Amino acid sequence: MSAPAGTALITGASSGIGAVYAERLAGRGHDLILVARNVERLDALAGLLRTRHGVHVRTVSADLGTPAGVTTVEAVLRSDESITLLVNNAGFGSTAPLLQSDPASMTQMIDVNVTALTRLTQAIAPGFVARGGGTIINIASIVAIGPELLNGVYGATKAYVLALSQSLHKELAAHGVRVQVVLPGATATRFWDIAGLPVEHLPEAWVMSASDLVDAALIGLDRGEFATLPSLMDESEYTAWEAARQSMLGHLSNASPAERYRLTDRG
Repeated sequence: MSAPAGTALITGASSGIGAVYAERLAGRGHDLILVARNVERLDALAGLLRTRHGVHVRTVSADLGTPAGVTTVEAVLRSDESITLLVNNAGFGSTAPLLQSDPASMTQMIDVNVTALTRLTQAIAPGFVARGGGTIINIASIVAIGPELLNGVYGATKAYVLALSQSLHKELAAHGVRVQVVLPGATATRFWDIAGLPVEHLPEAWVMSASDLVDAALIGLDRGEFATLPSLMDESEYTAWEAARQSMLGHLSNASPAERYRLTDRG
C-alpha cells in the first residue's frame, strides 16, 4: 500500500495552469489547498475536485499582492504539517515596454512574482527540512533565460525565480527537499489578456495548452528534473547552456582583473 500523497498547496489555483495542477494532483491522490483571489471560481473548482477524485479540498481567498494576503498563506504553510508540495504558480506579466509601463503595476508585479513567492517558500522550507522531505515547484518562464522577449520587469522577476530555485536546489537537496523550476513558453491562459496581448494574436505554433504544459511538467518532476522546459524541443540546448554556466562558476572571482581590462603602457 503506497504512502499518502499528502497535501499540495497551489497558488493562483482558480484558473489556467494552477487549476490544471489542482486537477492533476488530485488525480494523484493529493489533498489540496487552493489559493487565489476569486472565491467563486475557487469554490467551484474545489467542489468539482471533491466529487471527481474524493480528495479533501480547502480554499483560501488571498491576494498575494498584499501583505495581508501573503501573511494568510504563510500561516497555513507553517501550521499544516500535512503539506508535502508547494506549487508557486501565482503571478502576472506584461508585454508593454518599460517606457510605456505604469510604475505602480511594475511594483505590483514584483510584489506577486518575487516577494510573495519568496516569502511562501521561506514559510514552508523549514517545515519540509524538519520533516525530512517535501517538494517545491516554482513556475518561472522562458523569459527567465530570454528576458528581452517581453516586458523587462516581468523577465527580471522570472529570472529571479530561476536563480532562487537554483540556489534552493543546492541548499535543500541534502535535507530531502526537492525543487523543480518550470519554464513555460507561451501558454493558452488568461495571462495574455492581463499582459495586454490576447493569446489569439500569437502564432498558433507558439502556444501550448495549459493541460499539455502541466502534464509535461509533471513528467519532468517524476523523472527527477530540476529545470523543465516543456516547449524546448532540443534538450541539449539547455544542457549546454547550463554546462557553460557551471563551467564559469569557479572562474568568476579573482584578485586581479582579466587581461583584457588591464591598463597597458601607452608610452
